[in-house]
Amino acid sequence: MNIKEKKTIVTGVSRGIGLATVREMLDRGVIVAGWSRTPPVLDHVNFHFFKTDVSNMEEVEASYRQTVEKIGNDIGILVNNAGIGFEGLFEDLSVERWHSMFRTNVDGIFYCSRLVIPEMKKREEGHIINISSIAGTVGIPGMAAYCATKHAVRGMSHAMYKELRNFGIKVTCIYPGSVKTGFFDKIDSVEVSDNMMMPEDIAGTIMHVLDTQPNYHHVDIEVRPLRPKGKKA
Repeated sequence: MNIKEKKTIVTGVSRGIGLATVREMLDRGVIVAGWSRTPPVLDHVNFHFFKTDVSNMEEVEASYRQTVEKIGNDIGILVNNAGIGFEGLFEDLSVERWHSMFRTNVDGIFYCSRLVIPEMKKREEGHIINISSIAGTVGIPGMAAYCATKHAVRGMSHAMYKELRNFGIKVTCIYPGSVKTGFFDKIDSVEVSDNMMMPEDIAGTIMHVLDTQPNYHHVDIEVRPLRPKGKKA
């Protein structure tokens, strides 16, 4: 896909992977609508911010209407990046935190994707990228709810790509291992370090996926730090 001047929606743009992806896209001439609860520190003629909590369907629909008014309805790329995670043993995790993760990590992808798909089908072109996690491929003690949401993203992504491939629409699911972002601020069992991947690494993977020719489709991409604990002494 030639992504220059493509209309794009990226969720979760306040920092981390979302912000790194937006910056990379803007450098490539992409027109970006950024959706998140908090605005990023970013000023660019091709960047348009819309305050959005993706777990709230009404807010998502309002942001979509505002995005269409601002940049048009020919959205060619959607990056579903927004996500949250809380740590807690299965029996100790609060019901509210359980529902909060599902509303953001799973419902949010549904709310956003369902709005852009009809126009993508009409144009027979589009790319939806869902950010899952290594937690979407394995079980992690103390992270049962988060793992459940990211496994759901995997299953949803596979069903989406099979529904949409014959309309010329790609759906790619990316499964990052540990990335040095604010995600781990509330995960006490993980110590953030420079041995983790950087948000720019994941943004680079997203750009690589978008750059492929129309009949070449990445379905699943798993990425991890090579030496997560650094070199052995």
